[in-house]
Amino acid sequence: MKYLLIFLVLLVIIVISITLGAHNDQVVTFNYLLAQGDYRVSTLLATLFGTGFILGWVICGLFYLRVRLSLSRAQRKIKRLEQQIAPAGESLPVAQTSLSKE
Repeated sequence: MKYLLIFLVLLVIIVISITLGAHNDQVVTFNYLLAQGDYRVSTLLATLFGTGFILGWVICGLFYLRVRLSLSRAQRKIKRLEQQIAPAGESLPVAQTSLSKE
């Protein structure tokens, strides 16, 4: 359900962008780091929006991947420590204690 809502919001943004871009045929000069070019405003906005969207997903994906790798390493370490503790714990007798007060 969450992914459907995200998809619908993204679809609405794209439809609004296309609608606004279709009515905006003005040409602007865009100076970027290495050169300069004349682009329609709608094309420039769509390109920059798409680039920012993809760059944002890549950065978030890298952070998510880093967290998932850290979690898997921690789970492996916990499993290894549990395996080391389990044989030692089985050989020791367990003392029975009474929690009730008499």
